[in-house]
Amino acid sequence: MPFKKVLVAACVMLLMGALLRAQADKAEPSGAQMAKSAQTFLGSLSEEQKAQATFEFDSPERINWHFIPRERKGLPLKQMEGEALRNAHALIQSGLSKSGYEQTLNVMSLEEVLYLLESGDRETRRKRRDPQNYYLTIFGKPGNSGLWGWRLEGHHLSLNYTIKDGEVVSSTPEFFGANPAFIDAGPKRSIRVLAPEEDIARQILKLASSDRQETIWISKEAPNDVRGGGAPQPETSAPVGLKAGEMNADQKEMLGKLLDEYLKNMPADVESRRRSELKEAGLDNIYFAWWGSSERNERHAYRVQGPTFIIEYNNTQNDANHIHSMWRDLKGDFHIPLAKSE
Repeated sequence: MPFKKVLVAACVMLLMGALLRAQADKAEPSGAQMAKSAQTFLGSLSEEQKAQATFEFDSPERINWHFIPRERKGLPLKQMEGEALRNAHALIQSGLSKSGYEQTLNVMSLEEVLYLLESGDRETRRKRRDPQNYYLTIFGKPGNSGLWGWRLEGHHLSLNYTIKDGEVVSSTPEFFGANPAFIDAGPKRSIRVLAPEEDIARQILKLASSDRQETIWISKEAPNDVRGGGAPQPETSAPVGLKAGEMNADQKEMLGKLLDEYLKNMPADVESRRRSELKEAGLDNIYFAWWGSSERNERHAYRVQGPTFIIEYNNTQNDANHIHSMWRDLKGDFHIPLAKSE
């Protein structure tokens, strides 16, 4: 059956992704790679496609991001073929590590699963659920001088980059989601997209002593979704939960692994810059908080917040089989400084 074929193909994709773990980039900085890839991509488009794909850098569209299924501005992959489509994927790869690119493809592939699972008119379902319904949008003129940016976005995926004088100065908001997060395709063929982001975080909770769990566990009721989805800037309330400096050694190890899962999606130089910021701000100043159930397949959410970043994760929809996760910059997303509260 087609559904089984999709599941098997998705399994193969995940296994391949495990083999393509991110490696240090030995070539030019990612900002220069992005500029070159964006120029090549735009050069392979028709004039009509180019007009559809490009906006001024200061267009309000640049900060109009979201992860829900909706009409978007830009050029969707489904309107490309041949050289243009290859160049589109080269641009996407320039903004990610190898493992980040694999994760991106996995998120996209789940749209085909939703198409097969959902009921209703086939044409309507295909319009709503399509692995090629992801849009590339360029803001400004790509190059190694001045400001420009680009975005890849569709259901459960939003990757946003700002480049200044050849350097990536912002790579947030960064959003990955998964629905269904778990698919049982038979013995040794189960699929779990974003599984480590869930499992490692749960271990941080379960490795805590009872009194520390009371600090981590904010509520036995989980919120219905991540905070600030689609908002131009992240939520900036004070951190809650347990501070890393008060965690035991096993929890600290798990927290490091959890951060690795999020950090490894970006190109090597962007990942390195984020790590440097974390260390400079103090790893012991990172907080971990949990909401909802401590068990799989039950509603839960968590937050990891340090002085420079915040991770929001939620798995509450569809019987806790529907993940939303994002990394945001507490200095300000989109290279827009965050206004300091009075």
